[in-house]
Formats: sequence, C-alpha cells, structure tokens
Amino acid sequence: MHQRAIEHLKKADPKLRPWIDRIGMVKLPTPRSRDPYLALLESIVYQQLTGAAAGTIWNRVLDLFEDRSPQPARLLTMAEDRLRSAGLSRNKTLAMKEVAAGTIAGRIPDSKRISRMPAEEIYKQLTQIRGIGPWTVDMLLIFTLRRPDVMPLNDYGLRKAFKVVYQKRALPTPKQMLRDAERWRPYRTTAALYLWRIADAPKAANAIS
Repeated sequence: MHQRAIEHLKKADPKLRPWIDRIGMVKLPTPRSRDPYLALLESIVYQQLTGAAAGTIWNRVLDLFEDRSPQPARLLTMAEDRLRSAGLSRNKTLAMKEVAAGTIAGRIPDSKRISRMPAEEIYKQLTQIRGIGPWTVDMLLIFTLRRPDVMPLNDYGLRKAFKVVYQKRALPTPKQMLRDAERWRPYRTTAALYLWRIADAPKAANAIS
C-alpha cells in the first residue's frame, strides 16, 4: 500500500516528486491505542501546540491516573484544577471531560463501530462534542483509524509545507488546499505525511527549487 501510494503521488505531482525522492518512504506510526476515546483525548492535548510540548503535557495527564489509564469515569470525577496542573488549559480540560461524558453516553463510538463508519458520518457525529473540530477528527482518521485519503485542510504545518513545495507567496487557504490536493486522491494521507516532514525540516525546504 505504501509503495503504491508513493508511486501515485510521484506520477500525479511533479512538484512533490523531488521531495519524495529526497525524503524516501514514509509510513504511519503504529498507533499507541486503537481506542477512539484515548485518541481524541490525546488529540485535544495536541491542539495548537508543538509536538514536544504536547507530548510532555499528555504524559503528565496520564501520570495523574492509576496505571496511566484515564478511563472515562475516572476523568469525569477528577477535579478540574488537578487536570490543569498537568498543563492543560481550561478549555482543553472541559473538552476532555466532554469526551469522557460522550463516551459513557455512547455518543463516541467504540473502536469496532467506528471502524465501519464512513468518514462523513464520523465528522458529523464527533464534531458535535465540545472541543472536537475537523482537525481533531482528521488526526483520529489518520493516526488511529489509518484511513488512506485524509487531508487536514486547517493544519498549519501542511499549509506551510504546501507554500514551500509550490513556491507560493502566502499560505494557501483551506479552499485552495482542497482544490490542489485533488491530484493526490486516493492517497492524500500519504501526501500529508510528506508535507509534515517538509514542514519540520526548514533546511531541507531550501534545498530543492
């Protein structure tokens, strides 16, 4: 699957091809958990933060719970101040509690059920939960459900890399990203992985013109 996606992207997009050749094969990391509940909690922590900062806060959150297991009932009963002591903002704390409540109420599907749901239904259902927007669902679809054709249109890193690859003067709008990413179907997830690598390598960004 990975090789097929890479060959498709190289044929479909001459601008992206030299970056793919330079970076080599990219693969999705093995998910730490297949549980949508835990994946959503982690994604909430990562919202609008660098990976290193978010990873530190997420580990602090896990350390608040016995066996590092923030089960929904435990999270709901934990005091807000204690959760915030891990470095969470008030909005993220409330969002995580909403996810816990939604899981208990059955509004957040379990791993078996969500694996059978189309992406459109997942977006519709989960974005009704406080603190879960399209980007958070995108992360769930990519890194937990491993869907092959996801393009997070509002991700800053992807927009920054897109600007570099296509030598744009300004960051593309989500509408422009949606239009130009059509060439990458049905492997937009793999394209996103390459763009994230490009965004994280500023020196490499100047190496190919």
